[in-house]
Amino acid sequence: MNFYEHTLVAKQDLSTAEVENIENKYNDIINSSSGKVIKIEKWGLLNFAKKIRNYNKGFYIHYKFEGGPETLNEIKKNILIDNSVLRHLTIKYKKLDLEKEYFSKENKDNEKKK
Repeated sequence: MNFYEHTLVAKQDLSTAEVENIENKYNDIINSSSGKVIKIEKWGLLNFAKKIRNYNKGFYIHYKFEGGPETLNEIKKNILIDNSVLRHLTIKYKKLDLEKEYFSKENKDNEKKK
């Protein structure tokens, strides 16, 4: 089993319930395909540098999980048919850093103080 980080970007015009459904859907996919979700970070609605399919913003959901090739295949298969996901990225790690949160409010507050 390897460690992975998977980030997906959902459309900006989705309701809060639909974003929660996407989060739960991929959480269930990972857990049901011999994987284990370690942590889920909701980064919220963020601006894009360039438009993606005429959208200026997107909801970012970041998963840290442990899994194998069958887990990755199942995620990829479901993302390809999911119209509400604009982009996704999966990165493999030897060791997973659970302490660092890229878009937490605490980090933003510390940067403002400097």
